Amino acid sequence: MSNIFFWRKKREEEKAEQSQPDSASDAQSLVAAELPRRSSRAGIRSLFSRIKFDLESLEQLEEILIQADFGVTTAEAIVTEVKKIAKAQGAKSESDLKNILAAVIRDKLATGNRELNLSSGKLPYVILVVGVNGVGKTTTIGKLATWLTQGNLKVVLGAADTFRAAAVDQLSTWAKTAGVNLVGPSSEGQDPASVAFQAVEYGVKNQADVVIIDTAGRLQNKTDLMDELSKIRRVIEKQAEIAEVLLVLDATTGQNGLVQAKAFSEAIAVTGIALTKLDGSAKGGIVVAIQNELAIPIKLVGTGEGVEDFAFFDPEEFASGLVA
Repeated sequence: MSNIFFWRKKREEEKAEQSQPDSASDAQSLVAAELPRRSSRAGIRSLFSRIKFDLESLEQLEEILIQADFGVTTAEAIVTEVKKIAKAQGAKSESDLKNILAAVIRDKLATGNRELNLSSGKLPYVILVVGVNGVGKTTTIGKLATWLTQGNLKVVLGAADTFRAAAVDQLSTWAKTAGVNLVGPSSEGQDPASVAFQAVEYGVKNQADVVIIDTAGRLQNKTDLMDELSKIRRVIEKQAEIAEVLLVLDATTGQNGLVQAKAFSEAIAVTGIALTKLDGSAKGGIVVAIQNELAIPIKLVGTGEGVEDFAFFDPEEFASGLVA
């Protein structure tokens, strides 16, 4: 899996232990962090649990893919490619056809940079997390914060979803679980941008490695969405670069997830997607549809409610799981 190493600030005790530090790293007071590896394969549901996949089934493949939330456009493209390759290779067996289908799906997903941008050395790395209410945004932040602390990173959470007291309380609980600091609103309904500014300011002053900002998911229309996210971006960038804009989507919502992805990508430059609830109840095809139609890489996946149910997205692992 990728994304295991990136740069974080050196701690004073680490500096003292290094008798001959690397000059480039020492100049920036940075050291490589190593994070635990995790797999998401257990949460992937196969497309072919009920039928045999053979040459006769190729005519049914498009329908199967559409039912699995691939969407009409993506399903048509995949079937066309599978037929073309199968004909060229003379493939007839179920195994051959499944290998071809898995390869086509993998290739459609293996585009774009799927790694979190945590290696530039421009600290703190600011991760802005967006998405509608109910998709698992706060839980994703909590899992990500916990995972980062396992690499000895100093993490700060910013509770900028100020219109929902429950969101602040939930993020506070996750902050305690992860053992990280939380910057929240000083009063109910405080301007989200001001909370985001304060969180980044706190992160800069306290030499945090990563600052993760939760944003509101309850916005009346696209204009509100664009205005608020643009304001948050502006105030953050007065102090630090935004390393990532992660859009959290619920894998069980199907094509509605694609609609959400389009709306958010128009409002703010989304750099990656964190897909939640990929736990066997999701059909999975929405992953391919988003990548194929919007070219936004899937970076993280959540496979359950537990703090360890979190992994980096692996196209080959995902394609193999779908076709197995």
